[in-house]
Amino acid sequence: MDILALDDAALEKLLAAAVAAPSIHNSQPWHFRLDPGTSTIQVRALRERALPVTDPDGRALHISVGAAVLNLRVAARRMGWAPLVRLLPDSTEPDLLAAVELDERSRVELASTAELYAAIWRRHTVRTPFTGQPVPAAVLDRLAETALAEEAVLRFPLGAERSRLLQLTAEAEWRNTTDPVRSSESRSWVQGPDAPAYGIPTTALGPRDSAGRMPVRDFSAVHPVESLPPAPFESEPCIAVLATWDDGPVDWLRAGIALEHVLLVATTHQVRASPLHQAMEWPELRRAARASRHGPGHAQILVRLGYGPEGSPTPRLAVSDVLDPEDRGFGRS
Repeated sequence: MDILALDDAALEKLLAAAVAAPSIHNSQPWHFRLDPGTSTIQVRALRERALPVTDPDGRALHISVGAAVLNLRVAARRMGWAPLVRLLPDSTEPDLLAAVELDERSRVELASTAELYAAIWRRHTVRTPFTGQPVPAAVLDRLAETALAEEAVLRFPLGAERSRLLQLTAEAEWRNTTDPVRSSESRSWVQGPDAPAYGIPTTALGPRDSAGRMPVRDFSAVHPVESLPPAPFESEPCIAVLATWDDGPVDWLRAGIALEHVLLVATTHQVRASPLHQAMEWPELRRAARASRHGPGHAQILVRLGYGPEGSPTPRLAVSDVLDPEDRGFGRS
């Protein structure tokens, strides 16, 4: 069997896909190391780009890194590997969140791999209103199946349950914007034109809902200079809740893997997505979001789904900025 070369060009493609993943406030809290002897890419937490106030236990950081792991897995499959992903592989290294081994060539090429890989470069958060066109039930079923395959559950609440979750999100949004410490932390991630390639550029901000129904994260409240005029959002939003059976670091990583897989599949169906994470940032509100009668009781994130303009993407760090210096240009052929 032919051996695939994990050379500089391959490593560049793999990590470019990984860093295209979503992360809270586009913080990109990841770092990569290569073990050439075992063809293993280590995915590590970068604590200096954590959000200690909003995310004190690192749950959102783990979800963000999990999303990068999914992209790395998809890219590896697209390039011909059969990647082996191990989560939290070494208990003595708490910042080593995943290891992706690239020792074997794939024996089959999954039909969906090319579509998912292409979606990596098109997927990004959309903070603007959607058209209100319903997402077909067949697409929602496909998204739910995708999450289940990654050991998570995706449900789509309606009626009173949807209203309750939106009310929890609105309560969290009010707390976030009126808490001076939290609003200061959020403000630090809104970036101007000359800022680093992480954080949220002002061009990617969205408006508030003129009707006050949709509690989107209002970055204009913490960055009023860039405030946009309010706009009407969809009156019957499609809200998805991603949940896991347990609620530890490995489950947060799995939630990130499932979330990004769902987002990529949604992208292949031209469905836009906008996270509603605010209630997850307050422990009592996240507990209140639990609905055990619907399956797993640990809500990890809410996502608004729908159709509309692509919006503006957020920047990404270069591969050279996320790879250990000794691994840059390692010259393997």
